[in-house]
Amino acid sequence: MSSEPQRLIGDAATMGVALDEQQAARLLRLLDELAIWNRSYSLTAITAREAMISAHLLDSLAAQPDLCGQLIADVGTGAGFPGLPLAVLEPQRSFTLIDSVAKKIRFVTHAVRVLELSNVTALQVRVESLSPDTAFDTVIARAYATLPDLLHGVQGLCGPATRVVALKGRYPQDELAELPRGWRLAQARALHIPRLGAERHSLSFVQQPA
Repeated sequence: MSSEPQRLIGDAATMGVALDEQQAARLLRLLDELAIWNRSYSLTAITAREAMISAHLLDSLAAQPDLCGQLIADVGTGAGFPGLPLAVLEPQRSFTLIDSVAKKIRFVTHAVRVLELSNVTALQVRVESLSPDTAFDTVIARAYATLPDLLHGVQGLCGPATRVVALKGRYPQDELAELPRGWRLAQARALHIPRLGAERHSLSFVQQPA
C-alpha cells in the first residue's frame, strides 16, 4: 500500500472514521476521475491533490456519525460530495444524490459506474420539486444554502423522523435565529479536518411535534 492511501486511512482514523485499504483506494480513484473531468467541465475550484483530499474526501467522511437510517439524500451534491465518499464508507445504506446541474450529475453517474457503487442513485432535478413516496431518514447538504432556505427546500423529502444535516463553515449563529417554524437544532459538532485549515461544523435538525 502506497503512502497516499496510508495517509488517508490515518487521517480518517483521527476523526474516528475507520477506512480499509479497498475503501481508501476507491476514494482516491474518485479524485483521479474528478481531476480528469475537471479539466473539461470545471466541477471544482479545488485542484491541488492534498487540498482535494482534505476538502472533499475527509470533509465528507467527517459526517458519518450524523447519518441515521437506511435512506440518505445528498442535496446539492455538486460533484458528489459528501454523498459519494459516504456511500463508499457505508455500503449498507442507500444514497440518492441530487443536483440540478447536468454536468455535475453526469460526473456523479460516471463515478458511480467506475467505483461500482450499487447503493447510489443520481438525480438531476431541483430538490424543491421532489416529493418521494417514502421519506428519507437523513437529508444532508454541504455548502448548499442558508439554513432557513435549506430546511424550506427539503421539506418534501422529509417525514416526521427525518434528520437534516447541514455541513457548514463557521458556526452560523445568525442563520440559527431564523429557522422555519417546526424545526429545531438537535445537535451541533465542530469538525476537525486534517490539514483543512478552516472552521467546519455539522448541524443536525429535526422537526418538532405539532
